[in-house]
Amino acid sequence: MKLLESERRRLKTSLRKVGMRATRQRELIYEVLREQRDHPTAEEVHLRAKQRRSGISLATVYNGLEALVKCGLIKQVHFERASTRFCPNLEEHAHFQCEQTGEVFDVPLPCEVNRYLQEILPKGFSSHSISLSYVGQSQPTLPDPVLSAKS
Repeated sequence: MKLLESERRRLKTSLRKVGMRATRQRELIYEVLREQRDHPTAEEVHLRAKQRRSGISLATVYNGLEALVKCGLIKQVHFERASTRFCPNLEEHAHFQCEQTGEVFDVPLPCEVNRYLQEILPKGFSSHSISLSYVGQSQPTLPDPVLSAKS
């Protein structure tokens, strides 16, 4: 899936603001991240990018990811003892990592939760962003008792 023209313009503008230019490689990396929002590692981004442009190196992917983080188009997601993952969702949200599968999921943070998290900061402190991560396991889905009774 190619980037929409509006996404391509956003990429160019965001990079230009931090003194960088949009290259085909950076565009490809951004495209890979926008396409499948599963919080890939740099190595996973590299594998996906290589399927489209076989000559792209892992170093180029790392440099491209760094540029996209610097210009604010993606965020780094860190979990203890795990490779950094990358997220193109710029809305305020948390992340949940499943210990069983390693998958990472976005968790919406409603405005009232964001407000509360700002309010509980120590006196005299403020934050410009929040990084909140959950680590756990998915729970087995129980059958709906209403649906089971109808069977």
